[in-house]
Amino acid sequence: MADGTEAVADPTAVRVALWRALHLLVDAPPHVLDDEVGLRLADPGEGWRARPDMDPRETRLMRASIVARARFVEDLVIERAARGVGQYVLLGAGLDSFAQRRPRIAAGLTVFEIDRPGPQAWKRRRLAETGYGLPDSLRLVPVDFETQSWWELLPGAGFTADRPAVVASTGVTMYLTREAVEAMLRQAAALAPGSALTTTFMPTLERIEPEERPLRRAMEQAARSSGTPFISFFVPEELVTLALRAGFGQARHVSAAELSERYFAGRTDGLRPSSGEELLVATV
Repeated sequence: MADGTEAVADPTAVRVALWRALHLLVDAPPHVLDDEVGLRLADPGEGWRARPDMDPRETRLMRASIVARARFVEDLVIERAARGVGQYVLLGAGLDSFAQRRPRIAAGLTVFEIDRPGPQAWKRRRLAETGYGLPDSLRLVPVDFETQSWWELLPGAGFTADRPAVVASTGVTMYLTREAVEAMLRQAAALAPGSALTTTFMPTLERIEPEERPLRRAMEQAARSSGTPFISFFVPEELVTLALRAGFGQARHVSAAELSERYFAGRTDGLRPSSGEELLVATV
């Protein structure tokens, strides 16, 4: 990953943004997510599709997971906004583009993007350079996750603790200790009634499809080699229990099979999300 203070793009965030764009270019419609904003922000150059990590065949499972989780989170935010929830917090926002792609919905929310200072400063610059800018509804909240508490910094950005919110964290928990994951759950469970948390997690190896296990092992090795090892894996039932113990009124596991049925049913190309990443949804 990029250094936490240097104003450069985070490679992981860029890769996710490019996979979202690749979905539109190589996968047949209907598309699960229509997102080219991240590609514009990343500005990877004309040869980006020749990158080894952009091979259409090799990235099918992960690409499908990336767009499925993004669509699920956005559907949850839209559903909660219809119930009157007015705050949306993204932990480790990366190159998320909800505020740019869904301006009408975002205008009715206050969107708080939490990320490390350096990559977020780079994103702020790219938003200006590409003409997107920062709408009034969007707050960028820089946090040094090693030394600062995102929860304590939110009020300074305009977050109102006694109003309900949706908190989303995707592609983060595997880098956190179990203790840090439990702390995140406790903090989110302290939100106002009507709030919801959704987070992705990596199931333990034995809980993913056998044919996907070599890919998981390769991903773990690559993460270790890059200095950002995967730390935490969960049995889904265990994470649900931790969420309830943290103080949520309800919690449920959203499996890859459920995502597949929801967003990929009827496809003839076999595109489906990986069982190596699933979601938790918990409500206050």
